[in-house]
Amino acid sequence: MHHKGRKSGRPYRTPVNVFPRPGGYIAALTYGPDRDWVRNIIAAGGGELEIRGKMIQVGEPKIVHDPGRADMPPGVRQFLGLIGVTDFLHLTKVTR
Repeated sequence: MHHKGRKSGRPYRTPVNVFPRPGGYIAALTYGPDRDWVRNIIAAGGGELEIRGKMIQVGEPKIVHDPGRADMPPGVRQFLGLIGVTDFLHLTKVTR
């Protein structure tokens, strides 16, 4: 995930696992929704995902609390349940 610091404006790259969802992507917030990279994405209204060397613009970031982990693939859903992850970042793919 490529994003800029909300205070410094400095560019950052944060490794995250994202999964496709209708119209965009979803990231499990394994360390919680209060991480700096999440705050930066929210403040900027989006960022860029680098997937297999391709840059994808994403916007409309939204933190979703979902104890059922409904948007995650089955195996990932089970693993996230074991470690108690219930918060996710939904991102919409921006088309130009």
